[in-house]
Amino acid sequence: MAGTLFRSLLNTTLSAYKTNSSNLRDIHTSTVFYAARKGTRAKARAKKVKVEITKVGFVPRNQRNKAAKIHIPKHFDDSMKLISKDDVFPMKYYQWVVYSAEDAVKAHQETHHPTMYNEPNAFVFARVEINMEAAKQNRYVDSFMRLALLPHRFPRDEERTILAFCKTPELVKQAAEAGATTAGGTDLIKKIQEGAIKVGEYDYVIAHPNILTDLVPIRGLMKRKFPNVRSGTLDPDLLAMVEKFAAGVQYKVARDENQQNFGSVEVPIGRLNMDVKHVAENIAALLKDIQSVRPKRDGLFITRCLITSPPSTERLKIDPFVYVDRTLTQEVQDDSDDEDEAVAAAQ
Repeated sequence: MAGTLFRSLLNTTLSAYKTNSSNLRDIHTSTVFYAARKGTRAKARAKKVKVEITKVGFVPRNQRNKAAKIHIPKHFDDSMKLISKDDVFPMKYYQWVVYSAEDAVKAHQETHHPTMYNEPNAFVFARVEINMEAAKQNRYVDSFMRLALLPHRFPRDEERTILAFCKTPELVKQAAEAGATTAGGTDLIKKIQEGAIKVGEYDYVIAHPNILTDLVPIRGLMKRKFPNVRSGTLDPDLLAMVEKFAAGVQYKVARDENQQNFGSVEVPIGRLNMDVKHVAENIAALLKDIQSVRPKRDGLFITRCLITSPPSTERLKIDPFVYVDRTLTQEVQDDSDDEDEAVAAAQ
């Protein structure tokens, strides 16, 4: 009796345990099954989404995987900054000190003293920054090259060869004395035709207009060096032309590739062992020569001028408008107005 009662109680307990364990199993595994179904549905939805493909043009191999460069405007203007009242100050937060040309050269002479850089005969350079905007909107002045004759000569690390053509013996003698490497007339033309003299060995070829017709037979040998008025190699004043090409300073104003309205040039204007007034006069002559090609528009053409002298890294700012006009002169403005009226009348 007791054994029967015990067996029935045990069977009841085991059946209750099986029922509860199946319920617990369902509760435990339901979240797993739901997560699996959710992941499958998400994958199915992702397959239905169209992927947009953006086409990129051809990129050269040397420019691939490069970060985009940030171009900072190169026209420098610190007029909005404060003027420092101290002798020592961070130039980042205050206006640059403006020197006179003489004081800038003297400052470089002090730094190049034998007790410091020990370069008392170093070159003095003028770095000129230019606004390359042309007279018409959205147009810019192209890079240009010029030859400026500075009033005071100074030794340079270059030699120039000049071939001068003129008829009279007097002009031949004067041209040779002025600095021409070779000067002559019809006899010189014959030597070129015979091959005794090669035009390509000379840096500049200049001529007097009275011998221009005699140069026609050798025009093919001269090619681009054939004398002409536009390049300044054909002029009645042969002596001034020889002096300009022998002692002049050649420079090229280059327009920036990334900023079309910015141009700059760095030109040697003297040496530190020269008289500071002579260097200042050379600076004035250079600035006037650059200013002579400015377009007929409002605003500045020359924007800034810095005086440097390697190996020093100092850049001393001077006021270029002491030597050139800040804006167009009234005569130039009147000429431009007359041109506009003529164009309007023609239309």
